[in-house]
Amino acid sequence: MNLDAMPLARQVDYVFKQLEEELLHTTAGTVIIQVRNNVVGKFGVRHNPIESKNGQIGQAEQGMTPQQVQAFRQMAIDSIKLKRSWTHGEILYDFSVRTGTGAWSASISFESNYNLANGMFRYQPKYAQQALKDTP
Repeated sequence: MNLDAMPLARQVDYVFKQLEEELLHTTAGTVIIQVRNNVVGKFGVRHNPIESKNGQIGQAEQGMTPQQVQAFRQMAIDSIKLKRSWTHGEILYDFSVRTGTGAWSASISFESNYNLANGMFRYQPKYAQQALKDTP
């Protein structure tokens, strides 16, 4: 699969399809997608801590339903329309399922990253340009 030729929204769709099984067993956490040159590099799920009492891990709770995962995936795809003018960074989708009610919620964070070192090589201070002119 050539990700360079694929729009970022389709890449996010692919990510959520890959994570679907994991999301079905997760009640809360963060989906993390790292983007470089508008191409997904790494992705995964950071699960919220698993609680234990007296050193014993309790029964695993049911995570998202297939319908909730589908709605979450669609929300993630639609959120890409809000990304503006950056090509490197992370997209974080925090989510939680309220036990007993079947309701779920999610929030989205975009983080853009820039590399100053790339810009520093193009910038030449005025005194450096003058020194180059003065050398024989």
